[in-house]
Amino acid sequence: MVRKLFPHCLIWEIPNDENKVFLTFDDGPNPEVTPEVLKILDDYKIKATFFCVGDNVVKHPETYRTILEKGHTTGNHSFHHLNGWKTKNKEYLNNVARCREQVDSSLFRPPYGRIRNSQVRQLRDQYRIIMWSVLAGDFDKRFSKDDCVKNVLKHTATGSIIVFHDSLKTKNKVLYALPKVIENILKRKLYFDVISQKIHD
Repeated sequence: MVRKLFPHCLIWEIPNDENKVFLTFDDGPNPEVTPEVLKILDDYKIKATFFCVGDNVVKHPETYRTILEKGHTTGNHSFHHLNGWKTKNKEYLNNVARCREQVDSSLFRPPYGRIRNSQVRQLRDQYRIIMWSVLAGDFDKRFSKDDCVKNVLKHTATGSIIVFHDSLKTKNKVLYALPKVIENILKRKLYFDVISQKIHD
């Protein structure tokens, strides 16, 4: 439904002629999970985009700095992981602005993918609003570790934006699924890249 409402303002995939896909992580940084995710990415020499919660950046600044030092891109995921459908516009926009004080990025992903038309209108000139085309499902209790792998591999194609989460509740699934997903995607001759910060490509 959200995709139909905002066909041009929100970015659900990034078409390209270079066989690129875009690996993203939401809800970090987390000092118990993010470093392990970074190690896996290092092992395969690939870069990703981390949509960070501002409050977590404040709590774990060293982990956040490590993301940047390793050459990954970061994006804004609001300061308190707010649901745009349940939050008044002024509070929501202020929360996004507060996160930007910690996360210097022109990328924004609305938590839960829930954002109002009025919020989109006020954010779209300042940010690239990044959604996704492939959800790993690592946050879903109904999904097993292998379900996450199968789900990503089934739906990934050139231009896909893939979402995992570097949070405590997804730790076991993401650390299991991530290497398997990366290896299989690389075998398909697809390549990983970060999402561009340019608001207008």
